[in-house]
Amino acid sequence: MNNNPQPPNPLLEAASPAAPGPAANAVPERASHDTRNGEARSGDAMERVLTELVRDRRAERRWRSLFRLAWLLVAVALIWTVTPTRGLSTAPAGPHTALVDLRGEIQAEGLASADALMLPLRDAFSNTNARAVVLRINSPGGSPVQAGLVNDEIRRLKALHQKKVYAVVEEICASGAYYIAVAADEIYVDKASLVGSIGVLMEGFGFVDLMGKLGVERRLVTAGENKGMLDPFTPQGAREREHTQALINQIHQQFISVVKEGRGARLKATPDTFSGLFWNGEEAVRLGLADAVGSVDFVAREKVQAPDVVDYSPRENVAERLAKRFGASVGAGALMALRAMGTEPRWGAGSIPVPGR
Repeated sequence: MNNNPQPPNPLLEAASPAAPGPAANAVPERASHDTRNGEARSGDAMERVLTELVRDRRAERRWRSLFRLAWLLVAVALIWTVTPTRGLSTAPAGPHTALVDLRGEIQAEGLASADALMLPLRDAFSNTNARAVVLRINSPGGSPVQAGLVNDEIRRLKALHQKKVYAVVEEICASGAYYIAVAADEIYVDKASLVGSIGVLMEGFGFVDLMGKLGVERRLVTAGENKGMLDPFTPQGAREREHTQALINQIHQQFISVVKEGRGARLKATPDTFSGLFWNGEEAVRLGLADAVGSVDFVAREKVQAPDVVDYSPRENVAERLAKRFGASVGAGALMALRAMGTEPRWGAGSIPVPGR
């Protein structure tokens, strides 16, 4: 009997199965735990992706809705800006004095055109609560045609509605503006207002000598011997000058007749009255070109006896204000220059100095 223990055989130990124990089960349990953690992390990541996707879609829908709303607002704004605005949204309920403004140069476009003034004038006259109409004027004149249309319309409305019209002059009422003012029953001015300039001018330029110095040849082909009359690049002949002078003399006589008809016996005509001169308000009253010194409030309170003044004037819309602010007025100035070169007849608009300029 051998009591000595045999040394362990490494080969037999390696071949024999190891007894189960904690160390043997550690690796599979850890792997299973890692797998579960990985699946959980994958699920969390997928949930975050889906959450972000839903959030992005919602944000996209919100922005799309905002853009649609913005375009809708732009469309509404455009419709509103191109629609002529008026001084009144609803007719006043009580007795009042109706006010219509005439401001700026009288021309076919803008707030001092016949089209712009006729609608508020008709509203003012037709409103039964309007006791009288006050035309507040601050204009150097302008187109004889536009002024004539407004004058005729005021006289028609006076006869139709049997209402009085008062013209109240602020800084200036000259040429075509005075042509309109004489349609009123009475004219009120400030002591320092400028009134008058009853005359007609036709202005232009001639570049004949300059073109000769520059060696520029004017090539103008016309059908009709007078079609190129008043062309600024060709010499003006005696016949052209005579015809043009006769034309503006006729318009001047029309102006004189309207002033005499409107002012009647109150007018104290002198050789200078229809010469194109202008006077301050105090002198205009003395010459019979105006009736008295007074303001809109004075006329409404003392003459009409309806101190509540309601403005019926046309209003400039937003688009026009923006256009003027951001440079469209430069284009308008260029258009005015081109019209001047084309010798458009005018009743002195711009030839009268405006106080403060």
